[in-house]
Amino acid sequence: MIRQDPLNRIMRFMLTLSGILPGASCVLFWRMYMIVSITFGLYGIYLYIMNRINTVTLWDLMECLSFVLAHSKVIFKCLMFWINQQKFLEILAMMKEDWNDCAHDDISLEETAIKVKTYDRIARVILILHTLSIVGFSSGVIFANDDITNNATEVHFITKIDFPFEINTQRTYRLILVIESLALFTFSWSTGTVNCMLLILIMHIAGQINIVRRWLTELAFSEDTGKDKSIPITLTKIIQKHKKIICFSRKIQSLYMHISLVQFLLNTIMICAIAFLVVTAVGSPDAVKQIVKCFFFYVITNLEAYIFCFAGEYLKNKSREIGIAAYSTAWYNMKSKDSRVLLFVILRSQKELTLTAGNMMELSLQSFTSIMNISGSYLSVLLAMR
Repeated sequence: MIRQDPLNRIMRFMLTLSGILPGASCVLFWRMYMIVSITFGLYGIYLYIMNRINTVTLWDLMECLSFVLAHSKVIFKCLMFWINQQKFLEILAMMKEDWNDCAHDDISLEETAIKVKTYDRIARVILILHTLSIVGFSSGVIFANDDITNNATEVHFITKIDFPFEINTQRTYRLILVIESLALFTFSWSTGTVNCMLLILIMHIAGQINIVRRWLTELAFSEDTGKDKSIPITLTKIIQKHKKIICFSRKIQSLYMHISLVQFLLNTIMICAIAFLVVTAVGSPDAVKQIVKCFFFYVITNLEAYIFCFAGEYLKNKSREIGIAAYSTAWYNMKSKDSRVLLFVILRSQKELTLTAGNMMELSLQSFTSIMNISGSYLSVLLAMR
């Protein structure tokens, strides 16, 4: 037996924090929290730059740019899910319907059970990685515990930020660090949630495609054993399942199309900016501290770009398997009325399922290579300007 809800407790918790979970009682509170906290964070970063407009270094500008892009990416992802709440509800309803259907078929039950374990592992790994990124990013400032009462010492916050009010007590300073770190955890988990949800949806499609492939294998077996009556029934199931897979893929494309485009553009700049921080930190007095601070942030940024490109590549390759499995079936030995139906399945499978970034380019591993090449070119320009 498998659980009835496609989302496990970890995903439901992360979706709730992002204000995305449909039907959650506190969804409005978390949406307001995300909007207010990100807006205030961006205002603080701009205030930091304006207060140091004459003394700011290229290092500080790159770090501030990374924060601004990261904050903008989080709020844009959440906004897309909030705006497309109905599409997300339809996707979850289709997943639940597929899970309910598997109770009547041993093959579907087996494939779904395998994917359930994959979902849970993906959610745990992504949550751990995003947690480690914030821990590594904020631990240096938190453990340093600057003395706010010493006017000769520059006070450091986790991000490059200034506040429109005076901080003159140690208790206030520590409280701000706690609030800032909690906000960063929420932002990081929110963007990880959207990425994790994409992988879960793609893995669900992969499971449904595996079910179709197994049914096609049984179709050949039915022909060999002379069970002609079961062939039309199985063909009907295959066609219906194939149509649902195509519809499900289109809904994912519609939900993630603009998110993919913004992520593709922002991650290219972010990878360049964070790489610049890591490279220029080498040889400095606090090199270890700066590298530890940026390392997990750099890994997560690359991972985000890879997840979207991998999802597109995996979906495209997986969709081909239906046509291959159908062609491998002994369709040439079937009755003409049955083989004609199967040939239409082969023909439709030739049009691959894809994910695109704003309908402008396909997401694939080649796209990820392009991101890394462009980021490397920008990095070379920045190092030459240093």
